[in-house]
Amino acid sequence: MTIRLLLVDDDPLVRAGLTLMLGGAESIEIVGEGSDGSEVPDLVDRLAPDVVLMDIRMPHVDGLTATERLRARPGAPEVIVLTTFHADEQVLRALRAGASGFVLKDTPPAEIVTAVRRVAAGEPVLSPAVTRRLMSHVAGRPDAPPRRAGAAERLAGLAERERQVALAVGRGASNAEIAAGLYMSVPTVKTYVSRLLAKLGLNNRVQIALLVHDAGLLDEAPPGPTGE
Repeated sequence: MTIRLLLVDDDPLVRAGLTLMLGGAESIEIVGEGSDGSEVPDLVDRLAPDVVLMDIRMPHVDGLTATERLRARPGAPEVIVLTTFHADEQVLRALRAGASGFVLKDTPPAEIVTAVRRVAAGEPVLSPAVTRRLMSHVAGRPDAPPRRAGAAERLAGLAERERQVALAVGRGASNAEIAAGLYMSVPTVKTYVSRLLAKLGLNNRVQIALLVHDAGLLDEAPPGPTGE
């Protein structure tokens, strides 16, 4: 399957570099480019990309706002945000809005190709270690305790098995690792993940992981299935 990729960055040199890096990758087709988040809805409607590689900082409509608007639409493509910093509060906001991961602008080309392919396959591009670093970046903010309480309340309604799967997702475990650790089949794990997304009103695994981290459950829970 060919992955249809849309590039959105206000710097033409960055777009040219990404086109050069990704244009020759097997199974990836760059279907279009945009220079601002305001262009994203029309580009997505016309070009039907599978994945959008989106810069966070743009002059008129930034990548964060564009991601929030795009991911709120039914059947939206996956989004990977481009950034210059690992621990960036805007990155965390984009992930909460539904981005499936992020890559640094100086990431080696092969790793960007891998990220695009993983996201297109429904896998997050976010390791547990990076998630913890992002969470710790905002842990001292005034809104951290209310956010923790709200996340814990949302997760409190889960059945025990759903909670176990959510914790495993929070640790970065793959479906196969969750299946092995919880003695379930992979299709059953997929069913539980889909159920979690619907029950919690989320749209990808990264958001489940962030909610688990927000609630502080990984600080309390014993070791379990992990992708680390």
